[in-house]
Amino acid sequence: MICQECKERPATFHFTKVINGEKREMHICEQCAKENSESYSMNENSGFSIHNLLSGLLNIDSAFTNSEAKIFKQPEHILRCKKCNMTFPEFRQTGRFGCSECYKTFHSYITPILRKVHSGNTVHAGKIPKRIGGNLHVRRQVDTLKKELKELIQQEEFEKAANIRDEIRALEQSLSENKKEGED
Repeated sequence: MICQECKERPATFHFTKVINGEKREMHICEQCAKENSESYSMNENSGFSIHNLLSGLLNIDSAFTNSEAKIFKQPEHILRCKKCNMTFPEFRQTGRFGCSECYKTFHSYITPILRKVHSGNTVHAGKIPKRIGGNLHVRRQVDTLKKELKELIQQEEFEKAANIRDEIRALEQSLSENKKEGED
């Protein structure tokens, strides 16, 4: 889509205004948005950004304890990314990392944020629609239980391991029954 202002560059900003029930859409390029920042509320001093909106809604700053906040203010303790030299306070201010290495560098600090944003999950497991997934959810549950079974055996908690083993067998049996029903 081409910018509606200059009609030259690709539009990267898409605005929708609804005034008195009338919807108006504008598609403009980054350069026109900066030039007409007053019209589009794009000036950097406006105090509004997506990062500010999300951090306010999710209360991201409260994910850090007061002791962590004090550490970030001491120059000798400021953690920096080895690749792009970004600091964690800079990330908190902008809401964006400088490079892919920042994820590794600041992992221990962003985990509480991710846990809060993603309802306690910090590992992406994917999403499968129920109508397509079928037995896949049960298979994943079996895999999880098998991992748990191995850990219990290593910890020599054999009674709990036996319960998990029985649960795995029941799930595998239901899988095989579903497979047979599907073949008929």
